[in-house]
Amino acid sequence: MTKSFCLFIVLSQALLSSNMGYAVEIIGHRGASFDAPENTLSSFKLGYQQKADADELDIYLTTDGQIVVIHDGNTARTSGVTNKVATQSFADLRRLDVGQWGKWKGNGFSEKIPALSEVLALIPEGRRLFIEIKCGPEVLPELGRVLQRAGKKPEQTVLIGFGYDTMKQAKAAFPHLQVLWLAGADSKTKKYPPVDELIRKAKAANLDGLDLESGFPMDSAFVQQVHGAGLKLYTWTVDDPELARKEAVAGVEGITTNRPGWLREQLAAAP
Repeated sequence: MTKSFCLFIVLSQALLSSNMGYAVEIIGHRGASFDAPENTLSSFKLGYQQKADADELDIYLTTDGQIVVIHDGNTARTSGVTNKVATQSFADLRRLDVGQWGKWKGNGFSEKIPALSEVLALIPEGRRLFIEIKCGPEVLPELGRVLQRAGKKPEQTVLIGFGYDTMKQAKAAFPHLQVLWLAGADSKTKKYPPVDELIRKAKAANLDGLDLESGFPMDSAFVQQVHGAGLKLYTWTVDDPELARKEAVAGVEGITTNRPGWLREQLAAAP
C-alpha cells in the first residue's frame, strides 16, 4: 500500500467511528436544553432518553447547606424572581417555577429547581453526569456526602469548573473522580489563553483534563498536544454538526451540546 492510501484508510476509520458515535462522548448541556427548560428534571430525563452519553449541570450551595442545580447565581432569568441563590434556603428556592420562561412560557412545563441528589438518581447504568461547580470550595464537603449517598460508580460522575483553585481542591478531595478544568475566551479581550499554559496548570493541579470552549482551534495537532501531556480533552457548547464532526475526527473525548439526540443523528449521517 502507498503512504497516501494508508493515510486515507486511517482518516476514513476515524471519521466512521465518530459518525457512528463510537469515538466521541455526547454530553447534554444542562440536559437536552434545546427541547426542555435547562437544568430541570425534564431536561435531564430527556437528555438520557435522547441517548446522550452524559448530562451536564451546574451546582450552587444554598444558605442551609443544600446543593441545588441552577446555572445562574441569581434566579431572575429562569424564574422571574430576583433572588441570589446563595442567600436562599432550599425550601425558598423550591417554591419557584423554572419551567415557564422564554420560549417555554405556555409550553406545558412546570419545573422546580432540582437538588443534585434528584439528578444523580436519574443516571442510567453506563451513563454519566458532568457536575459543574459554579460556587467555591465550600460546596465540596456536602458534595462528598451527596455523592456517597447516591452510590454511583466513580466513573459515572465528572467534576468540572472554571475556578482553578476550586478544581485543584476538588481533585485533592475526590482523587477517584475525573476532574476537568473549564476554560474559554477572556470576557474582555475575547482572546483564548495559550493551550500550553492551560496544560501546565492542569498538570500542576493533578487534574485529568481540559474542557474548552469550542472557539479554541481544536485540530488534530491541538488535540495531540493535550493528549501528549496525559490529559483528556472535552469541548462546549457545539450545536453545529460540521464543527462537531471536525472535533470528533481531531480526537476530542467529548462534545457538549444543547441537542444531544439531534447532534448524534447528524454525526451518524454522511458528511
